[in-house]
Amino acid sequence: MIWVVSAYCRESKSIVRIHVGSRTNKTLNRVLISLQLSEAKKIYTDKLKHYRFLIEKNIHSTKTRATNHIERMHLNLRTHLKRLNRRSIGFSRSSVMLISILKIYLWG
Repeated sequence: MIWVVSAYCRESKSIVRIHVGSRTNKTLNRVLISLQLSEAKKIYTDKLKHYRFLIEKNIHSTKTRATNHIERMHLNLRTHLKRLNRRSIGFSRSSVMLISILKIYLWG
């Protein structure tokens, strides 16, 4: 199972960091470390239990409707990139190809 983890800036409305890997804390931590190094004032997440252990309580928030923009962006990704749909002919089995396509779509 491959996990796509991304960080979204609410002010500039752009993707700050993205990482593709297995569904572990290590994959999630790659994105969170870059957010902490950039001194993010607030990090909004859903209520996934992994976040409680990896994000400091004073900057972590699970406020209702705080993740609408990133969820909408994920919906657009799934709609536009058929490589993210498991049962389609364009499904990426290679993580290298998936990362390449995501980079082209998001920053190209």
